[in-house]
Amino acid sequence: MISKLTGTIAHIDLKYIVIDVGGVGYKVYTTGDTAHRIQKASTVTLWTYLAVRETALDLYGFTSLSELNYFELLITISGIGPKTALGVLNVASIEALDSAIRSGDTAHLVKVGGIGKKMAEKIVMELKDKVDGLVENASATGENDEHRAKLRTEMKSDADALEALKSLGYNHNEARDALKEVDTKIKDTSSKVKAALKILGR
Repeated sequence: MISKLTGTIAHIDLKYIVIDVGGVGYKVYTTGDTAHRIQKASTVTLWTYLAVRETALDLYGFTSLSELNYFELLITISGIGPKTALGVLNVASIEALDSAIRSGDTAHLVKVGGIGKKMAEKIVMELKDKVDGLVENASATGENDEHRAKLRTEMKSDADALEALKSLGYNHNEARDALKEVDTKIKDTSSKVKAALKILGR
């Protein structure tokens, strides 16, 4: 089992990267956010999951153990394979997933993440008893309730900004992708909308 890789980036594509480890190139499927974060790094370390199929061995990689843990939890759900789990993590952060699962509130996850209602409800129902301690920054602070409340507030702000952008004529995917690029230090809805409009106008 290949559980971690450290090497240099040989190639980055939309859905995967190739990591050169001692002259051997490993093709690793990852999220767009992960690829964006590591694209300029000289050396990269990814925590990996090896999916064994009859016709292929597929590697999935993440920059943190929390992301890998959530990925592995998602694939325990009936009907969710590795590619679907990666798709979920492509549209929703593990913090958003964690908050939705713990609170049982899928509304903002559906809006901001773009995950279907049935999928979101299934994720929340099947993982609600399995997520304790998976998100590092939540467990490390010892302030889980406060942390989750903050996440829910931020998710509501994102959802409101998303609706505002859609009312201005942008489709869901355009608005969501722009909001993902907005500086995380920007918290209030109106400022998020302004920042997203600048990104959309580039």
